[in-house]
Amino acid sequence: MARQIILILDFGSQYTQLIARRVREDKVFSKIIPFNTPAKEIAAMNPKGLILSGGPASVIEKRSPYPDPKIFKLGVPVLGICYGMQVICEMLGGKVKHSKEREYGKVELFVDDNRDIFSRLPGNFTCWASHGDLITKMPAGFHTTAHTNSAPIAAIANPKRKIFAAQFHPEVTHTEKGNQIISNFLFKACGCLSRWTMQSFIKESVENLKKTIGKDKVVLGLSGGVDSSVAALLIHRAIGKNLRCIFIDNGLMRKGEPEQIKSVFKDMYHLNLDYVDRSKRFLDRLKGVVDPETKRKIIGEEFVRVFEEESKKTKGVKYLGQGTLYPDVIESISPTGAPSRRIKSHHNVGGLPADMKLKVIEPLRELFKDEVREIGHQLGLPDNIIQRQPFPGPGLAVRIIGEITPERLDLLREVDRRIIEEIIKAGFYTQVWQSFGVLLPIKSVGIMGDERTYENVVALRCVTSFDGMTADWAKLPYELLGKISNRVINEVKGVNRVVYDISSKPPATIEWE
Repeated sequence: MARQIILILDFGSQYTQLIARRVREDKVFSKIIPFNTPAKEIAAMNPKGLILSGGPASVIEKRSPYPDPKIFKLGVPVLGICYGMQVICEMLGGKVKHSKEREYGKVELFVDDNRDIFSRLPGNFTCWASHGDLITKMPAGFHTTAHTNSAPIAAIANPKRKIFAAQFHPEVTHTEKGNQIISNFLFKACGCLSRWTMQSFIKESVENLKKTIGKDKVVLGLSGGVDSSVAALLIHRAIGKNLRCIFIDNGLMRKGEPEQIKSVFKDMYHLNLDYVDRSKRFLDRLKGVVDPETKRKIIGEEFVRVFEEESKKTKGVKYLGQGTLYPDVIESISPTGAPSRRIKSHHNVGGLPADMKLKVIEPLRELFKDEVREIGHQLGLPDNIIQRQPFPGPGLAVRIIGEITPERLDLLREVDRRIIEEIIKAGFYTQVWQSFGVLLPIKSVGIMGDERTYENVVALRCVTSFDGMTADWAKLPYELLGKISNRVINEVKGVNRVVYDISSKPPATIEWE
């Protein structure tokens, strides 16, 4: 059965990924593509509908991003959101102008036409707006479907052409009926069916892997995290013993982690797993390096080089398997071509060398973290792997600000162990997205007996999140924070101060580097 797909044209909005999430929550597959993707390429993907995202630009300004005008002749339903609505108006004969007052934050929306995308919705509700332009003239064939006190034309529709648009953001949780608006577009306008499930993904993924790989062999870096574990099981289901898993000890892992991974995957799951200790090699390459991007690229390149070297020991290896997720791709290289900027390079995306000899297989590349966890559940992975908190590919290297040394790594391992122990003991491990310590490149004055000392400072970072795209700092009980601080300071020699990071993403990222 052919996969139904909703294509999201990205104009650089910070909420674009949320649109993709909302569509998938309705069990319809969605994919983000560049705003200027040619209509011919879009038609070849046979989408059920198009969504034009918001963005930071203004259609009034020169060099503003516009899609291929031929997309409106494809006969595919279109939903424009914020900037996407302004693009629709400007390209189809309407007019947009700068507003005297920017409409930002929660506003009251009044529905003028409760059909189509506003079907089964109340006459008024709160929505989230973020724009400085207003529609002053609608294109021919359109009519107003909603307004606010400051925006007479807050939503428009041309039911005959199945083109709809909203000046606000239905994809954010601040819009009370946003999910229903998107659902109405998917099912009423586009005629989609809720049939994209993780079971269907597993079946489709295994079939594609068999077709792509054939009788060739794959090497995969197994870290013990849910991403690489699920990727390994999917590939193993497709090609069996032709998958060779390699666990590389890069010297940047947490305390006891290498031993645990070997025990679980080699002894319990009987995967074809080899343990390769290259910790000295990685640390030698990282000596003296302080720039975060350089660290990530060095680690990414070394991972690939080791895989290439190890792959030569097995005849017929042509592919490198990875547990790359959709957020990794989005954050690393801004693949959409939109005006948004790259957040950071992930070791398994932005850090891959150009002359890599192996072809990359990434069965999870289209998925968010919660979707991967659901697949892990479907594949029978135990909860201690499925619910394992995300751990960055570069490991502790991006949790030590400044130069990486064996001494600093050992110190942070001891800190990390105590943080996790207390988080688990208090019952918060599965309630928070990530909990860890960051070793800061400063010394803090302290008192030891009658003497003044200067020792290390650790930043405690605990965040809540649904998919890693956005995150908020975890409001942990003061008692728990106190226990963590006391244990770290009293038990880890060389640390005399613990601070708590209360930054959200955005504007901060979850990791510090």
